[in-house]
Amino acid sequence: MTTLDRDYDLTLYGATGFTGKLVAEYLAKSAPGPLRIALAGRDRKKLEGVRETIAAAHPRARVYPLVVADSNDDEALHTLAEDTKVVATTVGPFAKYGSKLVVACAAAGTDYCDLTGEAPWIRKMIAAHGETARLSGARIVHSCGFDSIPSDIGVRVVADLANSRGLALTEVRYVVAKMRGGMSGGTVASMMFLGESLRADPKLEKVLADPYSLDPEDGPRGLDGKDPTGVTFIDELGAWSAPFFMGAINTRIVRRSNALLGHRYGRSFRYEERMALGPGPAGAIAASGVAAFLALSQASLKAGLTPYARRWMPAPGEGPSPESRARGFFDIRIYAKTETATGERGPNLEGRVSAKGDPGYAATAMMISEAAICLAQGEAEETRGGSWTPASCLGEPLVTRLRRAGMTISAAAV
Repeated sequence: MTTLDRDYDLTLYGATGFTGKLVAEYLAKSAPGPLRIALAGRDRKKLEGVRETIAAAHPRARVYPLVVADSNDDEALHTLAEDTKVVATTVGPFAKYGSKLVVACAAAGTDYCDLTGEAPWIRKMIAAHGETARLSGARIVHSCGFDSIPSDIGVRVVADLANSRGLALTEVRYVVAKMRGGMSGGTVASMMFLGESLRADPKLEKVLADPYSLDPEDGPRGLDGKDPTGVTFIDELGAWSAPFFMGAINTRIVRRSNALLGHRYGRSFRYEERMALGPGPAGAIAASGVAAFLALSQASLKAGLTPYARRWMPAPGEGPSPESRARGFFDIRIYAKTETATGERGPNLEGRVSAKGDPGYAATAMMISEAAICLAQGEAEETRGGSWTPASCLGEPLVTRLRRAGMTISAAAV
């Protein structure tokens, strides 16, 4: 069966989860009218309830077909994949619930995008199914939410500006200047499962520590070393900063994009992510506290202590109220140094990526939806099958879509 023969253009898997409902609502509100959308999950009654709720505000959802498939049911997942052009999935932890869906999509030549921030699992999927996807034509695109589209697309836009001026990027610093949002219950579950996996297989720690763990294995390594752990002053913002807690996945995705794009960003490209905490002594204290908390969290994850904190964290399926989601936002700056073709110092560039809406919920629902629509409508830059990143596969068409959806994505010389 070719993709032209499929019953649906886009199937949302996990539509009954908290984030899945937000994605379903966004698609019903914003997807192009002709797009044939289906809602999928393991419980038909819950799917019917989601469809009914969304249809009250967006009547087009009443005709959305429902597809029942459990994440462990190989036959149902293969049928789901064969019936649609694109699968967008919100079902995590992906290392626990997502592998068989990747298998099904890779085999069926079905495009796929997800919200995972689990670097070891992505690496496993690339190794196990990347070649199958290449041969079938399936484009497998991981990390299409707040991790890691702002990082991946933001750096791509800055790099494109540099390239247009005959420059390459050297040192790039991604800084979360401001952000308001809650932690997703799904993210918490993924963290807990990662801790369990680390204790079961200590070799995963080496994968987590490798700054180039997602790069092609036969490619050259860059200049980045271990992830930053200390406090740094950001001159451009006049603020102290700590490492950004999502940098462990975002940096790997960005470096993979550079590799997949033929090192278009630069052979001397170095990249880190940080979070601004404010100026003066108060900012320094806050940054030190965040850095210490992150170090403690990593140690607790390895030691198996994080389950004791579960009672204070949201559970899977839980999330903030609509009012709280609406008050959320993020504002990110990308500071880049450049060099000329002869190795001389070039002008500094600055990028900005910002959006309204809780980063892990409202903004994430918008980002994965636009990524899936981009694939479904044949707008992606990359047409070959394989394992991709948002920047290397979707590129400028996704930038255009995200801007239309309200995101600020820009780059300029400073």
